[in-house]
Amino acid sequence: MKDRVPVVGVLALQGDYQKHLEILDSIDVRGVEVRLAEDFDRVERLIIPGGESTVMTELLGRLRMEDKLASFVSKQPVWGTCAGMILLASGVNDRSVKTLGAIDIAVDRNGYGRQVFSTVAPATLALNGHRESLDLVFIRAPRVTRVGEGVTTLLKCGDDPVLLAQNNVLVSAFHPELTGSALLHDYFARKFAADFS
Repeated sequence: MKDRVPVVGVLALQGDYQKHLEILDSIDVRGVEVRLAEDFDRVERLIIPGGESTVMTELLGRLRMEDKLASFVSKQPVWGTCAGMILLASGVNDRSVKTLGAIDIAVDRNGYGRQVFSTVAPATLALNGHRESLDLVFIRAPRVTRVGEGVTTLLKCGDDPVLLAQNNVLVSAFHPELTGSALLHDYFARKFAADFS
């Protein structure tokens, strides 16, 4: 008998949430759009996608989702990609973004430059017992400027940590939904958090 796979929510307020849902579907993981505070009750894990962190901050406040999101993030597995990483960080260099302080890192918003400086970097990542090559897509990505003692760096690009974890929180500076690989989605849905509990 197969192990039950948790239902994975994707915060669907702004950003490329649809691509995350498509990848989850491709690996037989049930993905659910999270658009309202009550939607958190339908999911067991959450992906906060890339997009515009200032817009997400505004929408979370306007839709009165901040408290429910903070409560969910405090106990359930959550993965923030790009803008999601910014929202989950303990510090950011932009006062217009309200962070959750869920992972002990500080980030420089748009630390790799404007959209014109977007880039793709090849990498090799070891997860789920095997190594796999994937492209790291950086689009107005946050740069990690401080890593706390309890944080594990899972992948670097050059000298920069770009995939990190602490307890129930996973963050990536790049856009994994644009890599052509389902490695990280499969890892997050089926295994992540057990490694860091």
